[in-house]
Amino acid sequence: MKQLVELYRHWNGEEPARVDKLPGAGSNRVYYRMQNSQGESVIGVVGTSRDENHAFIYLARHFTFRQLSVPRILAVSEDELCYLQTDLGQVSLFDAIKGGREAGGRYNQRERELLKKTIRELPDIQIRGVRGLDFSNCYPQPEFDVDSVLFDLNYFKYCFLKATELDFHELKLEANFRMFAKDLTSEPSESFLYRDFQARNIMLDTGGNPYFIDFQGGRKGPYYYDLASFLWQASAKYPNKLRRDLVYEYYNSLKNYTEVPAERHFVNRLALFVLFRMLQVLGAYGFRGYFERKKHFLDSIPPAMDNLRELLKMGEGTFPYPYMMDMLRRLTEMPQFAHRETPVVKREDGYKVTDRDIYQANPLDGPATFSKYDGKGPLVVTVYSFSYRKGMPEDESGNGGGYVFDCRSTHNPGRYEPYKKLTGLDEPVIRFLEDDGEILTFLDEVYKLADHHVARYMQRGFTHLMFCFGCTGGQHRSVYSAQHLGEHLHAKFGIEVRIIHREQNISRILPAE
Repeated sequence: MKQLVELYRHWNGEEPARVDKLPGAGSNRVYYRMQNSQGESVIGVVGTSRDENHAFIYLARHFTFRQLSVPRILAVSEDELCYLQTDLGQVSLFDAIKGGREAGGRYNQRERELLKKTIRELPDIQIRGVRGLDFSNCYPQPEFDVDSVLFDLNYFKYCFLKATELDFHELKLEANFRMFAKDLTSEPSESFLYRDFQARNIMLDTGGNPYFIDFQGGRKGPYYYDLASFLWQASAKYPNKLRRDLVYEYYNSLKNYTEVPAERHFVNRLALFVLFRMLQVLGAYGFRGYFERKKHFLDSIPPAMDNLRELLKMGEGTFPYPYMMDMLRRLTEMPQFAHRETPVVKREDGYKVTDRDIYQANPLDGPATFSKYDGKGPLVVTVYSFSYRKGMPEDESGNGGGYVFDCRSTHNPGRYEPYKKLTGLDEPVIRFLEDDGEILTFLDEVYKLADHHVARYMQRGFTHLMFCFGCTGGQHRSVYSAQHLGEHLHAKFGIEVRIIHREQNISRILPAE
């Protein structure tokens, strides 16, 4: 710490006015936020490995030269055991998507967009970042090869598998490990393998743009690895549909940087790396959890085993390693790893509910923000939600123009007790509808129709247009749809939009930009 303060004084001309130690993670490095008297801050890092620090410093400077989104190195001690880097703030992607994670993987649209924005940026550091990079500076080795794969597979065997006391034939397993390692390294690669690409290692600026940190373990290797690492992170609980969407986003972004294989080949190769990453992660959890007794890693084992169980079920017959696959199936069936459903309790009123509250709002979501557009026409759009039981809204403008959409074909959250007293404006209902997906498909078609109609009304100078969404009670689906269409039209055209949730006695005017 004394050396770090001296480095700061030499760089800034005075000692820091304030130093705060930041929470640690799985690394042996220690991080500090160091502020001057004006409140301007940088991050100070103290590491125990000179080689590991050197790798990060070299890579950060190289990526900065390539104008990639990484922290800049500001000062380095002579022995490279401590250094200063720019402060990227306090909000990580992991923090920003906390709501979806705590809701059991029910990510809302805002969180999904952050994930898509991040995954689209990954090829930038993998492909563009490799240009001119000297891999001899990487730690602990310059390239992903058979030896490194076997090291990680044996790490899984000795730190996790043996600790479970599962009976297995070591020579047969070793033979399958060697086949697996050969397949993983069978294709040449000229990309940067980040190695620890996960939501905790992505920082977000005020605009939600991702910045990459903790890439000191990177090396030359296949780009599939990082995609598998990110999407199959044990604690993230990404649903399969979201994973497929993010793979699609990544695949199409990758096309902008390099020639890509056919989709089927890409997916098959990715599956190999997903399996490898799961075993590697279990090895790390075993060491940090079983041997070092760190609670975070012990808590991460059950969701990691759930991921493995799901992969084995989906990939049955696709992995050509019969003994290894049989051993993994037996591993997932062990009593301590048996799949556990969320405990259910019965309340006094008779309703069955889970013993954990997954419906807490995400404090990071906040109010929606809107882009400013040039359109300042006189058109005013009114969007209603209503209950069919109480009849359709009247057109107070007298123009008689507009649309009425029936939302009753979509899944109704009002049928379930946790949502009965909530509305389509509440986050648990939003997560329910977006996770189900029917309402999103429904609104995609509504948006196309509404966009065209609004554009023509603006061209022709019309003054009013009305959209109405009806459902059974005017509480959930219609409220969600009306709110989202209203915000969509306001953001796209900059016109005045009046959103009226009739049965909820709620109205809001989004003024013309």
